[in-house]
Amino acid sequence: MYTLYHFPFSQHARRVVSLLSEAGLEYELRHIEMAEGQHLSAEYLAINPNHQVPTLVDGDLRLHESNAILRYLCNKHGLKEWYPEEARRRAEVDQWLDWNQCRLSPAVVDIVLNTVFLGAQGDQAAIARGHKKLDELRPTLDDGMGERPFLVGDRATIADLSLASNLFQLGLAGVVLAGERTQRWYERVCSLEGFQRSLPKA
Repeated sequence: MYTLYHFPFSQHARRVVSLLSEAGLEYELRHIEMAEGQHLSAEYLAINPNHQVPTLVDGDLRLHESNAILRYLCNKHGLKEWYPEEARRRAEVDQWLDWNQCRLSPAVVDIVLNTVFLGAQGDQAAIARGHKKLDELRPTLDDGMGERPFLVGDRATIADLSLASNLFQLGLAGVVLAGERTQRWYERVCSLEGFQRSLPKA
């Protein structure tokens, strides 16, 4: 059984829960209360020196980066439907994973951290910067998807789980990444049972 150190309002942790649930893998969640600084405790820093979630523990292996965890689980369990072996499709999945982490994620953090979690203490310049970046990124996602139901084909992959977790996070701040194709795609991912299981309880 896997152990996943987790915080329900971490999009990075939720995407791992989505895959674990969808793949039917056994796991135990260990809640890290980030709002109370538990991620900065000596106990957790000994597990993850980056003081972030998620951390996946598999025996003596500790993995810290969410997209690396997704790839690891797929490779270990032969989840070819979630992480295709064919070179072109895998490259497309990797491209969306990297785009999500390098391009979209900073804007999401700027907006959600400063709007939702910091409230009146939020950095207004960071919020404005995040919205400006979203304006640039919206057509990239909507156009890049084409007419396919999911990012790289007819079924969801770890790229869909990863990217959709960020769109849900934007929703916490009341932000919708507009675009008809994007919205239809997001609704498809939201209908996945594993994605539903990953969401924070109301």
